[in-house]
This record gives sequence, structure tokens and C-alpha cells, in this order.
Amino acid sequence: MKDLMVHRDLSWLQFNYRVLQEAMDGSVPLYERIKFLAIYSSNMDEFFKVRVAQHRNLMRMSKKTQRELDYDPKQLVRDLSLVVTIQREYFNKIFNDQIIPQLKKHKIHIKRRLELSEEQVPFVEEYFHANLLPYVQPVLLVKNKIRPFLNEGALYLAVILMDKTPKRKTSASLYEYAIVKIPSDYGPRFIVLPSKMGRKDIIFLDDIVRHNITYLFPGYDIIDTYSIKLTRDAELYIDDEFSGNLISKIKESLNKRNVGPAARLVYDKSMPPHLLEFLQSSFEIESTDLMPEGRYHNNHDLFHFPNFTKDKLLYPPVAPLNYPTLQEADDYFKAISQSDHILHFPYQSYQSVVDFFEKAAKDPQVTHIKITQYRVAKKSRIMNALIEAAKAGKHVSVFVEIKARFDEEANLKWGELLEKSGIQVQYSFPGLKVHSKIALVRRVVNGKSEIYCYFSTGNFNEETAKVYGDIGLFTSRQELTLECARLFSFLETVKLPDKNFQHLLVGQFNLREGLSELVHNEIENAKSGKPSGIILKLNSLQDEKMISLLYQASKAGVKIKLIIRGICCLVPGVPQLSENIEAISIVDRYLEHARVFVFENEGNKKVYISSADWMVRNLSYRIESCVPIYDEKVKKNLLDILNIQLRDNTKARVIRMDNNNEFVKNNDDIAIRSQFEIYHYLRRLAEPNPE
Repeated sequence: MKDLMVHRDLSWLQFNYRVLQEAMDGSVPLYERIKFLAIYSSNMDEFFKVRVAQHRNLMRMSKKTQRELDYDPKQLVRDLSLVVTIQREYFNKIFNDQIIPQLKKHKIHIKRRLELSEEQVPFVEEYFHANLLPYVQPVLLVKNKIRPFLNEGALYLAVILMDKTPKRKTSASLYEYAIVKIPSDYGPRFIVLPSKMGRKDIIFLDDIVRHNITYLFPGYDIIDTYSIKLTRDAELYIDDEFSGNLISKIKESLNKRNVGPAARLVYDKSMPPHLLEFLQSSFEIESTDLMPEGRYHNNHDLFHFPNFTKDKLLYPPVAPLNYPTLQEADDYFKAISQSDHILHFPYQSYQSVVDFFEKAAKDPQVTHIKITQYRVAKKSRIMNALIEAAKAGKHVSVFVEIKARFDEEANLKWGELLEKSGIQVQYSFPGLKVHSKIALVRRVVNGKSEIYCYFSTGNFNEETAKVYGDIGLFTSRQELTLECARLFSFLETVKLPDKNFQHLLVGQFNLREGLSELVHNEIENAKSGKPSGIILKLNSLQDEKMISLLYQASKAGVKIKLIIRGICCLVPGVPQLSENIEAISIVDRYLEHARVFVFENEGNKKVYISSADWMVRNLSYRIESCVPIYDEKVKKNLLDILNIQLRDNTKARVIRMDNNNEFVKNNDDIAIRSQFEIYHYLRRLAEPNPE
């Protein structure tokens, strides 16, 4: 039987549908549901900019080149478009039939231009002339002559006009066309209108432009207006050669990003065919690049929907739990030397991580600080601590990955600032991403060198740590710290280490082989009748070789449990192939981001945390780190939390062949919502033991 694989992009669409399910869920607070609509839209924009753009580029290549692929890009784009169209219908129904009526119950009204009151009309007209008129950029389109450039991701109104002077006004041939920019990049998308006492009226910026469009085209009758948006290919094309200035190449590619080829034209599905055909011809857009939507686009702007109720329609705030063993320690580094410490974000405070760097910056015994950076917060206490450490004369080195998609520019700016502060900065390798999340502090105490390390599944980012579910490990174990130092030496010198990694699994060295060996070990144990089993918590499972290996394990009798947030190309529960594999996905208040791997190992469980998903890019083309957990207390902590997630019967969905994302139903009498249960589990651990 040929191994079954779901295409990664079809699987990703099912993940994004799970995000949409949260917007459907009436038990989720109203403004949180609006936020999930924004997340869904933001995800979809990036998907088309990067993934669909790639497939469209392949469609334009020669037949011979396409035959070398293991899929038909044209058919895949059709399949993706069909799924997206169906999901878009759900999106519109949620917004129009659920969100808007719920807002009205709270006396919040979204008004269209024809619904404006007598008091609101002059306000809208004054707002347009005072704030928008210089930016709307009206352009009459002339076929084959006037073809303005559509900015990537910008909103426009496509306008049907009729000249007031011709005698025959009913003929379609007398229609003229224009576009007008909706300047949402110069101000808020949602404008609060003057309202009666006790209610709040809001209008889309789009409808303010619609209301005032007659001012832009004197001498014309406005027949109708329809919103459009063009998404352009945003992938960076950087050669993989190991020569030349990579930084200058990335800067050049960033400049080209906003003028890349079209990935899709999103348009109001009520647009008449003659206008759509004219736009398609004018902007040289292929039929496969057309995507019908509703009246409004760029719905990621819903992140900024005005909130008049403060926290009433949001999840109640949850204070992160302190970790007193470190935060209240008299000697921070001594506390790490005495035992390993595991932290779970956002349930526990990120302050312990910030303290690691701030205390190292001030500690006179610290000589070296090393860190990798992938996505940095705009305002980062960690970066500031590194700068202070450099000022204090410490040797600070930072590896900045400038190929972190959509964070390239920010990372370049941070790198330049760090360099100006006297910090040794290394940048990306051509053809290879450094995705490992590691940090090292070296102290010299009484002439003896001590190394302390922090390994994480997520970025060193104080902002995302508030919403991303990640894990961090502090340790001073020599078997881990020395290998971490060895990895940093490679990043700094690009010289292969003299010794192999025996404990850490590191991308480009032993990660794929190490994980394969661990799975093979479970296969052999199952065949020998010994205890076996695998638990994998991942963001994405896509690597064909690893999936085939998991299928082998299932056929050998290994029980496998998967918690996969996003892409899952493996198909669970198929007789004689994956009948011993169960898979769930959890989408809830926080973004599940941690990677944890558990191998039964005859009852002596091997547990790892990692920066790596099981995707080709992570296992073959990135520097990743996978860290074994040796502390038994930490190991129990991780296993307890995994078991809570495996019992989730509130926000967990079943992953299976039909991809219908049904919620998990189990025999628990009590509703278990794992993200809430994890918080209370950690809270109980933090409470002092009764005497």
C-alpha cells in the first residue's frame, strides 16, 4: 500500500478553518471571536503571498519542469481555491449573521453609507475632505493605455461610471471604469460616527470613500463601486550559493517584495462580469488569480475593531504565574546550578527569561553572553540587556537570522544597532536558516568556568511570550551546556565541531538521524513485545520520510499519539497503515507553539523539547536544536501537561482522512479545556506545600 500523504497546503487550510471555528463558537467572548476572524484573514493573506504564489509560479514553468514535480500545481491551485471559496462563505456568514447581530445587542452598530443619519452625513463628508482626499488617488482606466500599478495588499474601489453627456446612456459600451484607493494605510479602518446616547455607530473607511466618490469624478454618473485588493508574491528569491553579500541580497529582495507578480486579485463577488473582465485584462491577471470575496477585504484590520466595552467582551485577563525559585532567588545562577528549571509560557511569567540576561549583564563574574535571534520584539528588554552587557565590557555575540519571513527588515535594524553597541553579530548563512532558540552565559568563579544555558521552543520575544504556548529550559548540566557552546562556536566560525553531538540533536548534524533512530527503537521494542509508544506535540508534521517511519511504527504495533496544531500530512486511523495512530489539534486562546517528543523506551521514557517541527525545511535545511530532558521532576512536569492536552474534550479537534475538524468526544464526565487546566496545574505547583 502506497503511503498516504495529504498535501501540506490542503492540510494548512484545515488548520485555518479551525481558527475560523473559534470565531463561530458562541461560547467564545464576542471580541475574541472578532480577533479570530482577523487571525484567519491574516493567515490567509500570508498563505497566498507565499504558498499559492509559489504554485502559480510553477504553473508558469515548462511542462517538462512540471513533470518533475510529484503533484500538478494547476490542479492543486484549483483544489485550494475551492476550499478557500467555501471557507470564505463561512467567514461572511459568521460576520454578517453572528458578529453583527451580537454587536447590535451591545448597541454597537456597523453602518453603511445609505444608513447614515442626517447628523452623520456631514461628519462623513467633512472627514473625507479633511483626512482622505489627498490619498485616494482616483484614476480613470483606459484599456491598453492607462494601467496604474496596484500596491500589494492595498484596498481599492473599482468604479463603474457613465459620462453625463452621451445620448445613449443605456448601452454597456458607454461604461467607463476607474479605480480609487481606500487609504487605510494612512488612518484607521474603522471610524466612530457621532451617535445617539447609549449607542455606538461605526463605519468602514471604505464606505466613507464610497459616499464621497461623486466628488472625485465630476461630469460622471456613478453606477456602482466594488472593492478589490491585489496580493503579490512575497517570497524572497535568494540564491543558495555560499558567496557574495547575503545581507545586500536580502535588502534588494525586500525592495522587490511589494512589486512582485500577482498572487491573487480579491474582488467583491457581486461585481458584474463586464467590470471583472475589464480589470482582468487591464492588470493582466490570469483567471486562476481571481478570488471572489465579500464587500470588505483586508479583514485582518479587525484586530483594530473599536472596543467600547473594555474587557467585558474579552477573555478575562489571566496574570502570569511567578516562578519564585528563580525570580526570588538570592543567587539566580546558583539556583540554576542546583537543578534544571522548566517554564511554560504564557502561563508563567517571562520575567525569569528577561532576568537571565539582565542579571548576566550586571554580574561582574559573567564574561560571555551568546544568543540566537529569529524574531525580536519591537521593544526588547533582552536586546537592551545585551547592549548594557557589551558596555560593561562583556563579550556578547548574537546570531541574527535575517531570513525570518516578514521580520527580515526588523532583524536587520536590530543587527545594525547591536553592532554599533560593540556586540559581535553574525548573520544568516546562504541557503540555511538558523531556527534554534538557544542562549548561553559563561561565568568565571574562583578561576573556574561555569556555563548556564537556556533552551526554548519559541523566540526570545517578550511580546509573543504573552500569547504563544512555549517551553523554556534553564540548565547548567555540562553534557548540555558544553554541546550548546559547541553549537555557538559553529555559528560564529562556520567550522565543523571537533566532537560529535552526543546529547543534543542538532539540525545539519544529527537531528534527522537521531529522531529516526528513536522511532526505529520503538519499532524494535514493539516487535520484541517490549513496552513501546510515541507522543509527538508539533506545529507541523510534513516530512515524508518521517511520516513513512511513523506508518512503519504503527504497522509494528507502536501506539502513537499526535498533537498537531497546524499541518498534518499524515493520515491517522487507516487500516493496515496507521490504525495505531491518533491525532488531535488544539486551537484556543493561546497559540500552541511548543514541540515535545516522548519515546516510551521500554518504560524509561525519553523526553525532548525542540525548536523543530517535523518538516523537510526543519530537518534538512535549518539549524535546529532538540534537547533531552534529564531531570526527572522536569520530565514528570512535561508528561503531566501532555496528558492534560491529550484529554482535552473542549478545544481539541480530531484529525482524520475526511478533515472535518470535529471536536473530540471522550469518556470524561468533566469538560477539560487544556489551556485552562494547564494554568491551574502550574498554579498548584507554585503553591507552597502544606506543613
